[in-house]
Amino acid sequence: MSGGIDSSVSAKLLAAQDYDLSAVFMRNWDTRDEHADADAGCEWERDWADVQRVCRAFGIPCQMIDLSKEYWNRVFEPALRQWERGITPNPDVWCNREIKFGALLERLPDKGAWLATGHYARKDWAAGRPRLLRAADGAKDQSYYLASITEPGLARALFPIGALTKPAVRALAAEAQGGAVPESVRARSESMGLCFVGEKKRTDFKRFIASYIPPAPGPVRMLATGATLMEHSGLWGYTIGEGLRLPGMPEKMYVVRKDIARNTIFVGPASEPALLCTRVRARTFDWVWADRPPAGLEQGVELKVQVRHQMRAVACTVRSEAGGVEVAFAEPLRGVAPGQVAALWDGEWCLGCGVITTAESAEGEPGSG
Repeated sequence: MSGGIDSSVSAKLLAAQDYDLSAVFMRNWDTRDEHADADAGCEWERDWADVQRVCRAFGIPCQMIDLSKEYWNRVFEPALRQWERGITPNPDVWCNREIKFGALLERLPDKGAWLATGHYARKDWAAGRPRLLRAADGAKDQSYYLASITEPGLARALFPIGALTKPAVRALAAEAQGGAVPESVRARSESMGLCFVGEKKRTDFKRFIASYIPPAPGPVRMLATGATLMEHSGLWGYTIGEGLRLPGMPEKMYVVRKDIARNTIFVGPASEPALLCTRVRARTFDWVWADRPPAGLEQGVELKVQVRHQMRAVACTVRSEAGGVEVAFAEPLRGVAPGQVAALWDGEWCLGCGVITTAESAEGEPGSG
């Protein structure tokens, strides 16, 4: 439980059924570990207080498990090294694999326990094996963030609100019958940020990462002409497809390519063809059913792909390639970069994901960063 409305309603739904329940709150980060100010970093304490209020309301015992070391070693440190190299990682995806359905399951005293979360996703079984499915509420679907989950972890997962819409979840939270979710929880805004940054404001993220990675200045150049427009302070501060207002330029420029070897960022206007990506490759791909990837990968399989949360899934052709996969998009996509996670679906069924190692533009040149 996070202290938010989704996990709180999940607890309410399970408490109304015949489950032997206990709740776990994960402490993954404390900004007081990073700052001397004793008044800073109490976010997890507020969340923990809300979890305890909800659990008292539904008569559920609860405990806090400190996974901050595991989070640092298994999620944050690897992501930091990628940012340092100028690559664009997605820590949210790996948090679910390494922490919620990894380190947490390892720390639970009951090794056969189910683990219920407030994710908007569904699960069913086919031939005795669990399948990860999209949520009923397409606008809230979080199966992308769960695409790296292992089959053993998915087998023990429960998603109580996966068949509900967000308005239905809010209505359940306010119901008096069976106990309402406390007002302090219902009044909370959506939490969509990285747990070590908070809400994903670009300026906050850059400021935070700058406290870990020293500046590495380099040129920002126009892709078409090679002309130097300004100096950047580090490749990690820019993402492929990101819009930039540059001094002296009559229109907004966009990050088209990052040359990691030369520490150079190339930009172009919105009409720049190199902004459009036609195919990506992942050197390794983690299928949820690791021993049973889709049949016909050698010739090519028609699936759907996402490279970001809350993007429209697009049709693609997937082929096996030297232990990994090549994913060719049926339509070009903007803002695709190495380090991002490409997740694949067969209809509503999420098959797994892989980290993009190369992204090929419409011009047939590999992008980076």
